[in-house]
Order: sequence, then structure tokens, then C-alpha cells
Amino acid sequence: MSPLANPDKSLASSFLVSDWERILEAPTIANKVQELRHLTLGIPRGNQRFLPTIAETLILLTLLITPASAHKVQIAEDVGGTLHIEPNDNPKAGEPSLAWVALTRKGGQVIPLQECNCKLSVYSQPRTQQTTPLLSPPLKAISTEGYQGIPGASVVFPSPGAYQLQLSGTPASGADFKPFELKFTVTVAAGAGVPKVSEQTTQQVAQNSLANKEGGSSADLHTPIAIALLTLVVAIAIGVWRRRLK
Repeated sequence: MSPLANPDKSLASSFLVSDWERILEAPTIANKVQELRHLTLGIPRGNQRFLPTIAETLILLTLLITPASAHKVQIAEDVGGTLHIEPNDNPKAGEPSLAWVALTRKGGQVIPLQECNCKLSVYSQPRTQQTTPLLSPPLKAISTEGYQGIPGASVVFPSPGAYQLQLSGTPASGADFKPFELKFTVTVAAGAGVPKVSEQTTQQVAQNSLANKEGGSSADLHTPIAIALLTLVVAIAIGVWRRRLK
């Protein structure tokens, strides 16, 4: 039975995190509406009259939280991944950035690094089939934004421009998902005009950034803000829906 057929079940649970992220990533309102229509396929005909209220709620929500939650999402086989680059999804040349991917299998279950033989490769764009990776940073398990043990790596992009981050993986012993290859396009801005530091210093800064993430010491406000907005908007939608029933 569709979750929308039960008026006591929260609308938020009707959609997976990956569904919300696809709506957030849609570049225009028209694209957001198209994604929403795709998500609502299969809703019982008796509940169709409630779709306008739900649509208004979802679009309002995406408009509110898009500036704080715009991340790149890719899907391959039965695996989806959301790329985050810190700080602020705005990497700069010559400066260490922490790149991590929230991997989930179909159904929303998180894939930790220990369950995946994962490899991260960085290519400069445009890329040809024969191009060798510019960088192959080692992956480490990190915990952040509610995810535990997901793959992350410190990356120092050598110059401004377009790059492709490719995360490939096969299931480790006991894991159950198909081999995948996720490709993310990243634009790197020019770094600050500061004296060039030694390679050893750059690596130490990158390692410190990664260590902070592994210890869970980095506070990210995006997730609690999005959750608060989601709760507020869903409560309003349920109130409107119940008034229409009277």
C-alpha cells in the first residue's frame, strides 16, 4: 500500500533520500516538477486529489534548502552516490579539499568503505578513454552528517579548471551490490595568492582535515537546518490535507 494511503504516516517517509536529492539537483522549477511527477507514479487514484498540496510542499521545500544542500548525485547499476567536497563544495587549486561520497544501494542502505573495494581517480577534463588518472588519492573511512564509515579522501587539485572524479567499486566479501562506476564533474577555482608551501606541509594539512572528519569533530549545519525545514513544511502540508477532508 502506498504510504500516502495512510494519513497518519509522515509524508517525509514516502520518499528516499536519493529522491529528495534528485529534486534538489534539478536546475529549474519545471525540472523539479517533472521529477516530482515521476516520484508520484503509482499513487492510488483515490489520493490523487492531494497531489497539489504535496507538490506545493515539495517545491517550497526544495526552494528553501537548495542553497545549503546542492550536491552532485550519480547512479550506476543498483548503487547511488552523492559527492561532497569540503570546504563548501568549492574546491580551490593548490589547497587541500576533503572529498567524500555517500554511497547507498537500492532501498537506501548505506554502503560503508569496508563493504566496498573502492578506488577514487581524478582526471583533468576533457578526458579521453586512454587518459591515465592525474591523481589516485587513497580512500579512508570517515563518519559525517549521519553517515558512518563512508569513503573519503584528501585531494589537492593542481590548477583551476574542470576535473572528473571517478569512484569505482566492487562488493567486498559478504556485500551485495553490483560493480559500479560513478563519475562526477567538478569545477576548481583559483586558489588564494599565498606563497607556495612544501608538499610535506600540504599533505599534513590534508591529513589533519581528514582526521577531524574521522573523529566526528566537524559540525555541519546543513543537515539539521534541512531536517527542521522538512518537519515544518510537512506539518503544514498535513494540516492543510486534514482540513480538506472535513
